Amino acid sequence: MNRVPGGLMLIPLVLGSVVGTFFPGFLELGSFTTALFKDSALPLIAVLIFATGMQITARTSGPVLATTGTLLLTKSLIPAALVALAGSIFGIEGFLGVSILALMATMDNSNGGLWLAFTGKYGDERDRGAYMASALNDGPFISMLFLGASGLADIPLTAFLAAIIPLVLGFIVGNLDPRWTEIMRPVPNIVIPFFAFALGTGIDLRDVVSGGASGILVGVLAVALTGVLTYSGYRFILRRGIKSGIAISAATTAGNAVATPAIIGGIDPTFEPYVAVATAQVASAVLVSAILAPLIATIVLKRQGGLTESDAEPAPAPADEGRGAA
Repeated sequence: MNRVPGGLMLIPLVLGSVVGTFFPGFLELGSFTTALFKDSALPLIAVLIFATGMQITARTSGPVLATTGTLLLTKSLIPAALVALAGSIFGIEGFLGVSILALMATMDNSNGGLWLAFTGKYGDERDRGAYMASALNDGPFISMLFLGASGLADIPLTAFLAAIIPLVLGFIVGNLDPRWTEIMRPVPNIVIPFFAFALGTGIDLRDVVSGGASGILVGVLAVALTGVLTYSGYRFILRRGIKSGIAISAATTAGNAVATPAIIGGIDPTFEPYVAVATAQVASAVLVSAILAPLIATIVLKRQGGLTESDAEPAPAPADEGRGAA
């Protein structure tokens, strides 16, 4: 896993998608099997978020908010505005077989789990705490806003509050008793492979295949555009220097974005004819971006000297039966 950029999450994610596509019966056995391998994603991500909050001290909370705002601007707001502009030029049918609906759902969303996995290895408290950007862009809310949907003014705030409560509680507990911070420090390496597998079971590889070349194009466009924007934000707004490549790992699309086209099509019938193709394209883009974004981020970090020797090389397995090896 250490030899693959973002491998701690990416490898279980792909394995989960294989199992979910070809062996769905395994996930329905019930009891602990179903609870761990199918239904564990949200609870385990919540534990990870709580543990992340414990790593944020009062001293670092300001930089965390600055990093969050920069990622939200460069990964969601600017890309969504650009897609909306493209829609006004080309129409909602899009261009090169890529619908505006698929572009919007892919561009303004990010995979918070992969971000936490990547920054857990290469970043610091500022980066990990900035997962809040993915909490806000999670789901169809920003897409609806920029596509002109109405009547959703309270939903983003409610969703955001629900997503950050574990972080806030972790922040409080960690600052009241630093001992708890140390106890929870190993949590990311423990839970990430399991929730990644569970997330992967929701990605049907048949949808990825049906998205075809156009779905791959959507994923590549999303990584290219938002990768440049997030890198620029880290480089020129946050002044992170040789560590700016970390931001490129945010140029992903979360699995829940697959449902965004259907949600928007149900609200605005104008988009209904494009729902099926957009759904397939977004499914492809989820997998493509999960592979490309951490890979490019690692390459940029390495070329700019942002990797330490321990980052660049996989950790050797301990002698006692490999305990603790990733």
